[in-house]
Amino acid sequence: MSQDKPSFLKLLNAVCVGEHEGSVWLEAWAETTPKAEVAEVLRFVAAREAEHHHAFRKRIMELGFDVRWPESTVRLEANLAAARCDQPDAAKFEFFNLHQCRERDIFDTMFTDKTIDPITGGLLGRYIAEERDSLRRFVACYEALTTDGAGCC
Repeated sequence: MSQDKPSFLKLLNAVCVGEHEGSVWLEAWAETTPKAEVAEVLRFVAAREAEHHHAFRKRIMELGFDVRWPESTVRLEANLAAARCDQPDAAKFEFFNLHQCRERDIFDTMFTDKTIDPITGGLLGRYIAEERDSLRRFVACYEALTTDGAGCC
């Protein structure tokens, strides 16, 4: 089913690929942390990231296109190395910039494209809300690690 490319296809593809990569390195981090509470948060968010990957891949396919994967795996490999390294969890939260909520984020501009259809809009809305919730979970975990060293949540 070939058709004109939607103007938002590049966005859907970037989210799809990014969510896949996120699920991979978050799981790798969960496997290396000595703290069960941290691993629980990481695995929850990794599962959410994997679900987002599949949902966006499905939407891209529904629109008649395929996911375009990056030619290089350098970014994923670097993130995997950082996730698996022997640094403390707090340092990893800082490295991945998951330790603080931001006033503005990358999601603020996702709906500027007025051609986004209702199905894609609903998917993006759920994705944005869940991503912001994931960040709140990470921040709470980081704060618990750095204030009393007990773990998160």
